[in-house]
Amino acid sequence: MKLKVLNKKTDAFNLQELLVVMVIIGILVLIAMPNLMKQVTKAKSTEAKIQLGHLYGLQRDYFYINSKYSNSFNDIDFEPPANVTNGGPAFYSYEIIEASANSFKARATAVSDFDGDGTFNVWEINQDKKLKEVVKD
Repeated sequence: MKLKVLNKKTDAFNLQELLVVMVIIGILVLIAMPNLMKQVTKAKSTEAKIQLGHLYGLQRDYFYINSKYSNSFNDIDFEPPANVTNGGPAFYSYEIIEASANSFKARATAVSDFDGDGTFNVWEINQDKKLKEVVKD
């Protein structure tokens, strides 16, 4: 019995063609990356705005009951989310930096540098619900 040898060529890409395509994709990613980093930073800062807004609401509730603001997360029942350095999903750490009978100020500080420029994003909120970005990243 004789074996038939197939002499049929199969269409395929060679290694050089694949490498050229990969280089072109890499160049396009490098061009788009700076524009995308601004959007990534903006999206991550949304977490700080939401959490500080929640903290403001809890402080207001505490103020209505006790006629003063609190320095303690336990008093207002705020549990800050675990951040990425501690294995959690949050990109910010939270703190109450001042609290008195008439005012409070809370801060959210980024735990990582989003765009690699050495600056960490910081947001603050006060008793008037004035939310401001103190340090831009």
